[in-house]
Amino acid sequence: MLDVQSLVKSYDKNTIFHHLSFKVWPGEIIGLVGENGAGKSTLLRILATIDKPDSGNIKLFDFPYETNRKEVRKSIGYVPQDIAIWEELSVRENMIFFEKLSHKSKSETQLRELCLEMNLDKWQEQAKTLSGGMKRKLNLAITLIHDPDILLLDEPTVGIDLKSKIEIGSYLLKQAKEHNKMIIYTSHDMDEINELCDRVMCIGKDLFYENILVKSGKEIISI
Repeated sequence: MLDVQSLVKSYDKNTIFHHLSFKVWPGEIIGLVGENGAGKSTLLRILATIDKPDSGNIKLFDFPYETNRKEVRKSIGYVPQDIAIWEELSVRENMIFFEKLSHKSKSETQLRELCLEMNLDKWQEQAKTLSGGMKRKLNLAITLIHDPDILLLDEPTVGIDLKSKIEIGSYLLKQAKEHNKMIIYTSHDMDEINELCDRVMCIGKDLFYENILVKSGKEIISI
């Protein structure tokens, strides 16, 4: 379980979060929505241990972030909005490179199977030749090499074709419901949010997204 209590974060004199608290349970997919600049990416970066809050407490499976940062990071998979792959390397070479940086070892066969689970079958092709959807899949596959307990995804389906978007969504559902992973991801696609998420967190003062979601029957958490 991810347990966030009284999180506060400010930049200069601008308060992003003020005593933010929520919990995420294994098997849940949580959607994070809000206008641009509301702090969605900031929250994911804090949960990914890349940034730090001004105050508050975060625990992952009873491991406090503050005192168990190294251990916590082993359980986190974080995908930023900007695709982070080696464009000049093939899909195979990317997977092997990032596997060597992981604390968990996987064979080449296991790495290829991970890609194939997402219908990423371009094993020998250079990453720069892939479509946007395929690059997103590769980015996600790299993040899953170390089999994290929680996935933090910043716009994982932005700017890609509908087929790839559906395939990634189906894969995330499988990861949550069959492999008991916790998933938090940002999106501006309300259809995607309604279809995939168990609960939705609306961040910021603008009630636009909350008003859209109120008829969906989803549990809505206003931040």
